[in-house]
Amino acid sequence: MGASTARAVSDASPSPALPSSPPSPAPLGRVYAALFLQVLLSAGTYLAGKRAMEELSPSTTILWRFLLSGTTFVLILLLTPGPKLPPRSEWRKTLWLGLLAGPVNQLLFFTGLARTPAAHGALLYAMTPLGVYVTSLLRGQERPSSRAAAGIITAFTGVVVLLLGRGLASARGSLVGDLLILGAVVAWVLYTTEGRPFAASYGPIRATAWSMIAATLLMLPLAPFALRPSEVLNASLAARGSVVYVALLTSVVAYLLWYYALSKVPASKVAIFSNLQPVATALAAWALMGEALHWELAVGGVLVIAGVRLTQGASVQPAPSTRLEERRTT
Repeated sequence: MGASTARAVSDASPSPALPSSPPSPAPLGRVYAALFLQVLLSAGTYLAGKRAMEELSPSTTILWRFLLSGTTFVLILLLTPGPKLPPRSEWRKTLWLGLLAGPVNQLLFFTGLARTPAAHGALLYAMTPLGVYVTSLLRGQERPSSRAAAGIITAFTGVVVLLLGRGLASARGSLVGDLLILGAVVAWVLYTTEGRPFAASYGPIRATAWSMIAATLLMLPLAPFALRPSEVLNASLAARGSVVYVALLTSVVAYLLWYYALSKVPASKVAIFSNLQPVATALAAWALMGEALHWELAVGGVLVIAGVRLTQGASVQPAPSTRLEERRTT
């Protein structure tokens, strides 16, 4: 759940692309550890976003999120050896990824979250792995795999069981809110599938930093209407802390982990981990808020884990044309 030109941080002349050798594979254990941490951080996004919007408008929450995360990525680029700007040939792609991650994904997500229960948002985002898998097939980025498809469907079924146990059936939400979040899911699917070769070519740090700085620049036109510094300063510590959470832990750390995994393994194997977020959220609500555990958590959790395991065991490989394309863009 919710990616540049970076002109303010580097030379005016275009920087050269990174070396043309393909990225070295990382041990799968390291990739899985990164994804599990990403799941834990992202699970809190729903709760933090809801808490922030109890006192701040969605547009104000989003704008401050990107101002903080964009500034952080500028500092990261300044401290990272190598090119500060993407090659001129990649500026359009960088802006497109920034548009998907910022104005499109986050505005739709937070505006929809303000109108519908968090459980609805979690269920709709559980469709992300299926969307990523189908889009990757249509774009020729992956080969078909019946085992991967079975794993995705199994994990989605587990999410449905879990959320039904947490009151999804009785939770009434706005149809407009659900449609807005569905639009955010589509944007995230495109960001994941189109960002995969970008991250593989330029590395997760630059790919994430460039796209998120682009997102910040594209959000700046909202500043005269949504900045509201006095309102933010007068908000409670919990509300301001929630904004910092989604800005630094979600938009910086979790996004870096997401693009790190995308640079190492196929997109569908990364996206399936998003279905672990409702399980992590339910466990966090039990541990931190004293919510009761029900049989649906056990059944849904087992199905989700089984689905993730099936997908990771599938022989899902990038299509040969995709590999050649990634090497040409490096």
